[in-house]
Amino acid sequence: MLWRKRQKDIIDWIDNGKDALLVTGARQIGKTYLIEETLKETNADYVTFNLINQPEIVKIFDSINSFNIDVFLERLTIATAHNLIKGKTIIFFDEIQECKDIVTKIKFLVQEGSYRYVLSGSLLGVELTGLKSAPVGYLRSIEMYPMDFYEFTKALNIKDSTLKILEDAFNDEHEVDEFIHNRMIEAFKTYLLVGGMPEAVVSYVENGDYNKILGIHNKIIEQYKVDFTKYEIEKRLTLIKTYELIPSELSDKNKRYIISDINEDAKFDRYENSFNWLIDAGVAIPTYNVSEPRLPIELNKKSNLFKLFLSDIGLLTSLYGKTTQLAIMNNDKSLNAGAIYENVVAQELNSHGYKCYYFNSHKQGEVDFLIEYRDKILPIEVKSGKDYLKHNALNNILDNRDYGIEKAFVLSNANVLKKDKIIYYPVYMLMFIDKNNEENPPLKILDLSTL
Repeated sequence: MLWRKRQKDIIDWIDNGKDALLVTGARQIGKTYLIEETLKETNADYVTFNLINQPEIVKIFDSINSFNIDVFLERLTIATAHNLIKGKTIIFFDEIQECKDIVTKIKFLVQEGSYRYVLSGSLLGVELTGLKSAPVGYLRSIEMYPMDFYEFTKALNIKDSTLKILEDAFNDEHEVDEFIHNRMIEAFKTYLLVGGMPEAVVSYVENGDYNKILGIHNKIIEQYKVDFTKYEIEKRLTLIKTYELIPSELSDKNKRYIISDINEDAKFDRYENSFNWLIDAGVAIPTYNVSEPRLPIELNKKSNLFKLFLSDIGLLTSLYGKTTQLAIMNNDKSLNAGAIYENVVAQELNSHGYKCYYFNSHKQGEVDFLIEYRDKILPIEVKSGKDYLKHNALNNILDNRDYGIEKAFVLSNANVLKKDKIIYYPVYMLMFIDKNNEENPPLKILDLSTL
């Protein structure tokens, strides 16, 4: 079984959860597999209802206007050969985008208490938008992403002791042994080709055939486009065009998504819904421009100026074609891999819980990423070549006393180095920039007893 970070959250729910569990995320990222394998590993008694393969289950929901729980459970019992045991069986509803009423009605199933429920599906960020009633307190939600680089290293069977050495080097800001460093760069470049889609990762681990991996990536991209075709013709064509343009927009010098490239007369407000659809579906990641690198960073965001990255780096390199893949494999120095490196950084930061921004000023230049890291602004520059020590825009904002920025990261293929406010990290150390690992400051307890 592929090791996934989210498994511990699912186990925690199995052991302690009194509410229902909703697992969200884009297609083909391993949601169903992880849920079922975790239920098996914990010896849970469970039954799965797939609402695409079993449309009769959707009809059970649709046929009960008043949502009579007893009638619903009676019909559900008849719909499966599995013996449902009250107080023990976990019911897994998969592909719930086919019946989004289930989310609003899960409250009543949880209150009734005979069984426990896991829900999952794709396009939920799209399909569940605008629900009139959300079952607050009755439904916990966790979001999954393609496998990040740390999860990929586990699939490659890199030792925990090696990962601990790397994490210590990250925290202590010291060099990594050169042999380990070079091997990790090789692993990272492999990740650029394979990406984090579980089917592609398994294929690589089992046979290492890049042609098969390319086939898997192309299949996934086509499945995404099938999702687009569920909508009226104008929206469908716009979604396809918007999605297909992402690789070429990233190859442009400033990498910003140019709305007029969709249509020379295109305006942002007309196509905003298409961008939001791709983002909500989990197939694209936005990085918004900010007017100033200050906190609160969200207040400085410009919603109509952004870069749009693909949700999985393997899909991007496959779309760029075999020439690019071969150049990465052969360490071709002539390859301009800036777009690829920025995409993988956006993907990692997004999956680690960060909202991503960038800063661009005519006077000061452009900084690739800004995130809120440990309650402060952290600029991140991404360098795919040898000139990683050159970063005028980064120097400019660090020298600007009005911004008060204390430190910055530069990610490249080089080893760890610290110079003044800048820490140069090898790009694979992205795996340790994780919001989930940040310690939250304790809240001061107010004594109001004298009031």
